[in-house]
Order: sequence, then structure tokens, then C-alpha cells
Amino acid sequence: MQSNTLSKLSVSSKSKGRFYDEIKSNLRSPYQRDRDRIIHSTAFRRLKHKTQVFVNTTGDHYRTRITHSLEVSQVARTLAKYFNLNEDLSETLSLAHDLGHTPFGHAGEEALNECMKNSGGFDHNIQTLRIVMLLENKYYKFNGLNLTIETLDGLIKHNGPIKNKEKFNKILGSNFFQKKINFITSPSLEAQIASISDDIAYNSHDLEDGLKAKLFTLNDMNSIPVLKEIIFKHKKKTNRYPQELVLRQIIREIINEMVKDVILNTKKNIKKNKVKSIKDVYNSEYPLVCFSKKMKLFDQRVKIFLRKNMYYNKKIIHKTNLGKSIIKRLFFLIKKNPQKFLKVRFNKEINIDRLICDFIAGMTDRYAINLHNKIK
Repeated sequence: MQSNTLSKLSVSSKSKGRFYDEIKSNLRSPYQRDRDRIIHSTAFRRLKHKTQVFVNTTGDHYRTRITHSLEVSQVARTLAKYFNLNEDLSETLSLAHDLGHTPFGHAGEEALNECMKNSGGFDHNIQTLRIVMLLENKYYKFNGLNLTIETLDGLIKHNGPIKNKEKFNKILGSNFFQKKINFITSPSLEAQIASISDDIAYNSHDLEDGLKAKLFTLNDMNSIPVLKEIIFKHKKKTNRYPQELVLRQIIREIINEMVKDVILNTKKNIKKNKVKSIKDVYNSEYPLVCFSKKMKLFDQRVKIFLRKNMYYNKKIIHKTNLGKSIIKRLFFLIKKNPQKFLKVRFNKEINIDRLICDFIAGMTDRYAINLHNKIK
């Protein structure tokens, strides 16, 4: 169990509680229990067969949602440890942040959102909340995983404070959180760390996967600031070492540079904003945990580069468009005869579209492909 001597900026090791009261554990902190519930969930296991960029049938060594989530949690723990924050909470948020993703990556999300346009739409971050609060069913006394208020707050604010709750109300229902969450305050530093670790992990590792797939070369990346210097330093070593090993060193250094930048910039922000307590964190201008101007430019340029050379590459687009069409067709086919696929008692109050949406969003890439081929 983590030490109780945490920073004054940290979320307390003693949680505010859960939606449903439970007997406390003498062996694990509330956030360790949250982390363990995420890891043992069905939704987490499914992430191993869900697309990060490459559709899961493409190859064995490309990243999937589960490897990405593990890599995010590793970066997050490093940052949380440095600032003496609640490491278990940052790790939990990192492991849980992608639970709501559909098969076929963001293309699948777009397709489901189109299918649900008359029923509240689809959002993978809100779907994560549906999973942990409604859909995982492992306990006698409640649906969901009954995570702590602090974990739920961090998942809700993965991208910052919520100014407009309309989407939440449409997808989850009004007053779903029973006024236990303050939507307009800034997220905890632990949540901000999980969010920026997401950026660090997918930028660096998508570059690695794209290079391995030969979608672009090291020379193609020379126009990106920060990266140019790192590549120049290591490229001359390709005469002595295999290119894959050199590539790994480059990716390690990218992550290291981004982590160091976050640490220095966050320290500046905390000092500049005179943040001295957890209350100050919640009331501060968001975000406190962020990149410097130089690293923000690097982050933006990497994203633009990946969009152009990877996400919109013809081979990737072909696979993701195929995924989109599979999801739309599955939605249409299941809606024709939902009783055949959904094990629930139907009544007038049930939103059939949302049930179908939950079912499809939970599928792995290959399950969606196999089911589509079976019933088309």
C-alpha cells in the first residue's frame, strides 16, 4: 500500500467513498482496489484485440488498446511518483481511460456515432463510464465496478472540466451522478498526469509502429522540431547496430524528453499559480500538468505528421473504412432482430439502439468481423 505521506497537492489516500457502501479492505487502498477491478474486468481483457491504429488482424507486434493502456500507466506512475502524488489513482485512470473504445479504433467510433445520431450519439469517454458504472456485472449488490468518486471524477474529466453536460445527459441520463461529481472544477493532478501520459505514449509509440510498418522513414521525420536532433544523434549508429535497435533508442529518448518537459513545466505552473493544496488544484486554471511551448509545438507537429503519413495512409484507410462498414451493417442487421443477439428482457422503456450500441462497442475487431461474416 502506498505511503500516507503524500504531497498536499495529491488526492488523499482516503477516498471520499463509492456510490454503494462497501466494507473497506485492510490489505489494499481504495485506488488499488479500483485498479484491480479494472484489470479483472471483461472490458479490459477485450482491449488486447482492439485496434490502436492497425486493425488487430494485421500483425502480432503492433500495439493494441491494451498495450497502449499499459504503456500509458507506466509513464503516469513515473510522473505521479516524481510529484509524490497518488500513484495508484494515476495508474487506475491510465488503465481505464480507453475501456469505451469500439472495434476498429476511431473509425469505429465515428460509425457508431452516425448509427446513434437519433439516440444521443456515441462518445468513447462516456462509454467508459457506462462500462464501469452499468455494464460490467460481477457483484451481487450493484451493477458496474463501484469505483471510487475520485476515479470516476478523473475518468469524466480525462480531457478537462465539463462545461456542457448535454452529451452526458443524453448517453447516461440526467442526474446520473447524483450530484456526487463537480463537473466544472479542474481534474486532480493524478487525472491530468494520466491524460498527458496518454499523449506521450501514443505519439511516440505510433511513430514506432509506423516506422516498423514502413509507412514512413526516419528521414521523413526530420522536419519535426526536437525529433530532428534526436534522430541525428542516433542515426549514425545504424552502421554498428540493427536499425530496429536504433529505432528503440530514438523512441526511448522521445518519451524521456517529453516526460522531463512535463516535470519542469508542471513545477513552473504550480509555482506560478501558487498551488499549495488539493483545493487549489481543483480551483486552478486547467491544465497545470502540460507541455512547454516548445514541446506543445512538437506534440502538434507529431500529430499532424501521423495524421498525414499514418492515420490517412491508403492501407490504413482501406482497413478502417472496412471496419466502419462492418459496424454500420452490424447495427442494421442486429436492429432487425435484437432478441436474437441481446440477452435482456425487452420493454417499452428500454432504448434498443443504446443496447445495440453497447453490444457493438464492446466487441473486439475479430469478433465484429466474424459476426458480420456469419450474419450478412
